[in-house]
Amino acid sequence: MQEKRSHGREILAHVVLIILAFLCLFFFYILIINATRSHAQLQLGFSALPGSSLVTNFKNVINDPAIPILRGVLNSLIVSGCCAAIVTYFSALTAYGIYAYDFRLKKAAFTFIMAILVMPTQVTALGFLRLITNMGMDDSLLPLIIPSIASPAVFYFMHSYMQSSLPKDLIEAARIDGSMEFSTFNRIVLPIMKPAIAVQAIFTFVGSWNNYFIPALVITSKNKQTLPIMIATLRGADYMNFDMGKIYMMITIAIVPIIIIYLLLSKFIVEGVTLGGVKE
Repeated sequence: MQEKRSHGREILAHVVLIILAFLCLFFFYILIINATRSHAQLQLGFSALPGSSLVTNFKNVINDPAIPILRGVLNSLIVSGCCAAIVTYFSALTAYGIYAYDFRLKKAAFTFIMAILVMPTQVTALGFLRLITNMGMDDSLLPLIIPSIASPAVFYFMHSYMQSSLPKDLIEAARIDGSMEFSTFNRIVLPIMKPAIAVQAIFTFVGSWNNYFIPALVITSKNKQTLPIMIATLRGADYMNFDMGKIYMMITIAIVPIIIIYLLLSKFIVEGVTLGGVKE
């Protein structure tokens, strides 16, 4: 009887997972299908069958002088890649400092970082814009990259991961062996933190890739625009020049790097399930 219940639960779990997978993949399928259809075909309504305008839509996007899509992809890659690298390294470094050291203001520092976490970006946007304008960094990619050095959410994730997977005895052993602090962090701590770093790298990359609010405030030149701004620009074109096929093609191009990054880092996420670190 118990085996039948267990078997029934397993079947139910598989059915639920299949339904969820279908719902997730269905929208990607429709996006790709719409990217193969012309504007006139899209106006006719929904279709699950591909069209014949894939190459035409791709050429229209690539050859549009008003929207330098390749430059937008490069800008988004630079911003998202730099943000992912900076935020994971320095957040892990900050978490290591809070976790591995005992000092008088340790709790106050942790509380202060957590207090910043609840502050929305929109509240500080005007002051941030004035600051970078006074520093002469407006209309550049630097204001989109540098602030990622301080990310309370990623810090908290790294700190929690260290508490569960990084024994302090391992750090003390490295110090006794004469290892310098940065050497300990780079050669011992970071390899243990690989799964956490991979997860946050994916989230940060996707968040920066899809970010529209801050780039729209900072960037004014076309050759420095990121993909979300270009997609919004194309979507806001006048009715006579509006082409839904181009929009779907541009969105398809925009999600390809995200899928590639996820596939490259997903193995580290799986490792995070079985990683036990060094037991005390």
